[in-house]
Amino acid sequence: MVLRSSLILMIALIGLFLKSHQVSESDQTKKEFFTLQPVIKFMDRVHYEPKSLDDQLSHQVYDSFVKSIDPAKRFLTQEGINQLKPFVAQLDEQIANGTFEFFDLAEKLIGEGVDKAQQYYLKYVNQDLNIHSALDSLIINADDRNFSANDQELEAYWKKLLQYETIVKVHGMKVAKDDDAEMKSEAELIKEAKETISKNFDEWFKRLKSLRRSDRFEDYLNSITSSYDPHSNYFSPREKENFDLNMNNSYEGIGARLIPEGELTKVTEVIPGGPAWKQKELEANDFIIKVAQDGEEAKDVRGWREDDVIELIRGKKGTKVILTVRKADGREVNIAIIRDQVVLEEGRAKSLLIRTEAEGAEIGYIRLPKFYFEADGKPGCAADIATEVDKLVKEGAQGIILDLRNNGGGSLSEVVDMTGLFIDKGPVVQVKSRERKPYVLEDEDPAVQYQGPLIVLVNHFSASASEIIAAALQDYNRAIIVGSSSTFGKGTVQRFHQLDRFIVGNNDLKPLGEVKITTQKFYRVNGGSTQLKGVIPDIILPSPYNYVKAGEKELDTPLAWSEIEPVDHAQHVMVLPDRELLTHASKGRVANNEKFQLVEERAILLKEQHDEHMKYALSLEGYELEYDEREAQNDKFKNMYKSDRTLLVRNLESEIAHITEDESRKANNEDFMDGVKTDIYIEEVLNIMKDMLSQQ
Repeated sequence: MVLRSSLILMIALIGLFLKSHQVSESDQTKKEFFTLQPVIKFMDRVHYEPKSLDDQLSHQVYDSFVKSIDPAKRFLTQEGINQLKPFVAQLDEQIANGTFEFFDLAEKLIGEGVDKAQQYYLKYVNQDLNIHSALDSLIINADDRNFSANDQELEAYWKKLLQYETIVKVHGMKVAKDDDAEMKSEAELIKEAKETISKNFDEWFKRLKSLRRSDRFEDYLNSITSSYDPHSNYFSPREKENFDLNMNNSYEGIGARLIPEGELTKVTEVIPGGPAWKQKELEANDFIIKVAQDGEEAKDVRGWREDDVIELIRGKKGTKVILTVRKADGREVNIAIIRDQVVLEEGRAKSLLIRTEAEGAEIGYIRLPKFYFEADGKPGCAADIATEVDKLVKEGAQGIILDLRNNGGGSLSEVVDMTGLFIDKGPVVQVKSRERKPYVLEDEDPAVQYQGPLIVLVNHFSASASEIIAAALQDYNRAIIVGSSSTFGKGTVQRFHQLDRFIVGNNDLKPLGEVKITTQKFYRVNGGSTQLKGVIPDIILPSPYNYVKAGEKELDTPLAWSEIEPVDHAQHVMVLPDRELLTHASKGRVANNEKFQLVEERAILLKEQHDEHMKYALSLEGYELEYDEREAQNDKFKNMYKSDRTLLVRNLESEIAHITEDESRKANNEDFMDGVKTDIYIEEVLNIMKDMLSQQ
């Protein structure tokens, strides 16, 4: 059934004032009705691509919500799913009418499922388990297996899961044993493992059973908003408060941005300059499994709410937190991080002068972690980049490398001004709202800050504003773009809207929260969008994610790539050398570089692991064999990003006094320089720059 949402909402909103005094259900049900209606109205009114409330959207909401309430397929069975199936094409009507038959049944089934799972856990956690049985294996990734057919199969799954957890704990204790300590007997290890498992699962079930209907309802609302696109989300008042805290200038913690994905918490960004960034082991795309305070037992955070995980990880400056994370290759590693003040604006532009040999040309290198704007009397990133470029040129830089790897974006006005430093005036990006003509953001200053050779270095996590400047400089034929197979592919803009605005009266139900909605799309000056495809570099270097879906492409409901009319653009600053010659020379060097070949090998291995259903042995011997294989692989790839050759790196003369007057500044500078000296990507970009200079 297809119902245009605007018509439905017109009728629904007329009824809001009548229903405000007629709803006879509980206050919670009343609040759900009054929260759902403005969410749908906002999505219909302001979303870039509004959708009809139809069967297709109903299917998407159904799939998303079922996954959200049982992401690891540990509670529901196919028999339960069959009870929900009749609603798969009816959710559009329920959403339009503000009724919750599907939600009510799903909440009931998941509650019963948690109760059953707890019974299975209690039954098997204290039973003798044969950790040497090699008869079976376990698929951990829920996407690679079906729901258990019935309660009997679900119980069998829980028996396997507890055997697997016991094996992992026993093996972990054996590995962690001090060399001079006496090895405990296997019985003692199993007993200790079960005690730890009991403590973790008891706490986990306690949290699951304390989830309120309102928590599930937030998941339901997000299943609706995310069916439009992955960046449109509902925020309860508490979640919005946490979001704002993350956007503030500073807080005490580890310096990482997190999002929920399935039953796990995923790292999306390691904030430059923060404790995790300095520690160098935590990476984007890591999944957090456990969190431990220093000297305390780890808490298993699978299935926890995102805000509860964040609260556990945050803490006072100087204290230690240990994260157990699952890497992209399936390894689980412990990462100890000393919490510190995380200053989000600490990641300002930094520059160095670098070269490959003593007699070689010095090249300016600028790292920009984020597109920050002018605030608290400090300049925005465009002004900072202009200053760095000026200093580099004055000290003899014959080319400039702008490093935007892992730069997730930021201020739109700053990226327009920054692009203008390298071109004479002209359009930089087109911004299009729904059903409106695109407007063009231009660099209106004919002055050019830098007219020499320019390379922009990107990777899969260069997003949004990073993609705008890379795309513009590529379209203008002003810079060579170098990096992974594509950038992130986020070419959309989101805005927050308060739900309370659409509800008259009913103050006892407020605040209702806010909804973040995708309202605009970015387009290049050549007419193509950066959405989904990202920016394809001119020269592609090996990257672990080159053969798997990464960035926007890995999300469930991204907006499609599209194009509009191009706008006239031209630059008269410099003529770039032959790209084909540059690419050919780079390919030759990469093919003969052992470190890049290791990166390529790792990329192929990750693709194989993504394509196959990874099974884990349910015997201690089998698990140990798999563990040793993964550790051997990790040892092989451990230093694959570090060049065997140390680059010649120096600070600008004009900055030395400023750096050396403060001890923490000196330490940060040393970390910065050490990272640049042995970076294989920077080494290759330097070689590409040398080729550009020789062609000139």
